[in-house]
Amino acid sequence: MGREIERIALERGHEIAGRIDVSNRQELAALSNEKVDVAIEFSTPEAAVDNIKKCLEKGWPVVSGTTGWLGHKKEIETLCRQHEGAFFYSSNYSIGVNLFFRLNIYLAKLMKGQPYDVDMTEIHHIHKKDAPSGTAITLAEGLQAGNRDLEGWTLAPEKRERYVPISSERTGEVPGTHIVRYSSPIDMIEISHTAHGRQGFALGAVVAAEWLKGRKGIFGMDDLLNLEG
Repeated sequence: MGREIERIALERGHEIAGRIDVSNRQELAALSNEKVDVAIEFSTPEAAVDNIKKCLEKGWPVVSGTTGWLGHKKEIETLCRQHEGAFFYSSNYSIGVNLFFRLNIYLAKLMKGQPYDVDMTEIHHIHKKDAPSGTAITLAEGLQAGNRDLEGWTLAPEKRERYVPISSERTGEVPGTHIVRYSSPIDMIEISHTAHGRQGFALGAVVAAEWLKGRKGIFGMDDLLNLEG
């Protein structure tokens, strides 16, 4: 993702002030504030919180797409407000996925009270560390928003009444597939999103960084895409 984000940023006329990874993390503190307009953070669940904190403390707006660390999200948002900074988070920067999120909520509202069981499958490449994916968790939250009878999600094969079971598969180099499934003895309804590559995620992150420059506050893809309700 880092290489794809850099490629797209350069194509759109931006300069890369620094490239920080596991091999040179100490160089983050040395980067000049004058050279950085926005930091784009795609790392690992273990590194994300510290990375984001350091960037916010340096006064840089941060666009983050790392998943698996959201237990600390309120802490990050508090730090952002303390520094009067800007923080943009999405579990998925694809425009198509964010439209899919809205479709998922709408369908959940339609299915409320109907005799269907809902479950989800997400499929990703073998390098992805967290399970279920952040996108799957966002979809599960959307199911709850559309159907308040649901109380949360579980990672299959665990099953709990009023919880959405999520199956996570890791295979090959799959960029990301998400399927929401409603099943009954009579029929089945599915909605799905399949990414053909990482370009859509990377482009969305760069566009978010362009949009975030000069703003203050906590933002997400609904703000960028001007999606309401």
